[in-house]
Amino acid sequence: MKARTAAIHRETRETNIELELNLDGAGNATIETGIGFLDHMLTALATHARIDLCLKCIGDLDVDDHHTVEDCAIVLGDAVASALEDKRGIRRFASAYAPLDESLARVVIDVSGRPSACVELCLRREIIGAVACENIGHFFTSFAMASKMTLHVDVLRGENDHHKAEAAFKAMALALREAIAIDGNPDRIPSTKGVL
Repeated sequence: MKARTAAIHRETRETNIELELNLDGAGNATIETGIGFLDHMLTALATHARIDLCLKCIGDLDVDDHHTVEDCAIVLGDAVASALEDKRGIRRFASAYAPLDESLARVVIDVSGRPSACVELCLRREIIGAVACENIGHFFTSFAMASKMTLHVDVLRGENDHHKAEAAFKAMALALREAIAIDGNPDRIPSTKGVL
């Protein structure tokens, strides 16, 4: 099977990002965004999706965290879409639950080629670490748009906002791992249209 990898360099006036991705990796992650909580979430995502991810971002953190969070999501989504190419052989649909202590999150994915996102994290704080809580939801939406996936993220219960956010990232990792897995015939495109 052809390697499902991608390497992207994206530079704007707001961020400079280098990313290397292997969808058939072992969960190895080297993440440097300048934002500790974002590094933690992306490491959890790579680890539990079992993808190898090297992502380095220099962003305008003197402004705030928005551009770094958004652009990392965009570049990661672009890389996943590029590595999947025509999506031949994948399962396409997947769902997963992940708990973290009292918190429970559910993620449903369709690698459909039609970007859409519904994200309900139910976060109460304004900020976790150095990430504005509004940008955590925005990460999922930006990733869905760039990867051309349909993505539903729901935190079903929880008290601690760190736990809720981390459960959501872990649930997305588990669903992504299943959705991109090769399922039976590696030449089959999982669509009645014959294209995704």
